[in-house]
Amino acid sequence: MSDIITYEGVEIHRAEKTVLKDVSFSIGEGEFCYLVGRVGSGKSSLLKSMYAEVPVYSGTKATVLDYDLLDIKKKQIPYLRRNIGIVFQDFQLLQDRSVYENLSFVLKATGWRNRTEMDHRIEDVLIDVGMNHKSYKMPHELSGGEQQRIVIARALLNNPKLILADEPTGNLDPQTGISIVSLLHSLAADGHSVLMATHNLQLCDDFPARVLRCRDQELIDEM
Repeated sequence: MSDIITYEGVEIHRAEKTVLKDVSFSIGEGEFCYLVGRVGSGKSSLLKSMYAEVPVYSGTKATVLDYDLLDIKKKQIPYLRRNIGIVFQDFQLLQDRSVYENLSFVLKATGWRNRTEMDHRIEDVLIDVGMNHKSYKMPHELSGGEQQRIVIARALLNNPKLILADEPTGNLDPQTGISIVSLLHSLAADGHSVLMATHNLQLCDDFPARVLRCRDQELIDEM
């Protein structure tokens, strides 16, 4: 199993302050990991460094999907992000467009042109998340859990090897949150690597997996 992410001795800064230091870990293909820690401990900064929204300040090695984050060129960043599915806590769906239009917008933005192929891909990802009968709905017509499933469908459009989920259950009721975590675990079983940030430690007990913990500017691998 090859590694999707490899960090060795990485340091991450925000606003000229050290957020994390001496971060070393790797995540393999099809692996599910939790990223836990208190608010402000560096979870989001670590996730954002993986798609080059936050630069890696220093380190021996920092690679994501074979992109060198220590020396990544600006023109390479869109191609890196195209291979990463990002799931946000606050959904970030376009409120004036239907589910189908939200998904087709992403496909067009990432180079898809064939309408038939786009329709098939949208249908496939909606089936994957159990929302294949909701493509005509507007976001405000969906529950929070349904919106998050659409966000996951959006993240899957370009069949990414890596899915980064930043507090995906944070705005959901407990039962709906469980269904979302179960879905993310099933995606890992299908071969996607998943790194999920959460403050809900009960989920780690209910759906056991490797745990990475941000604490005191360090990342601790609790396996």
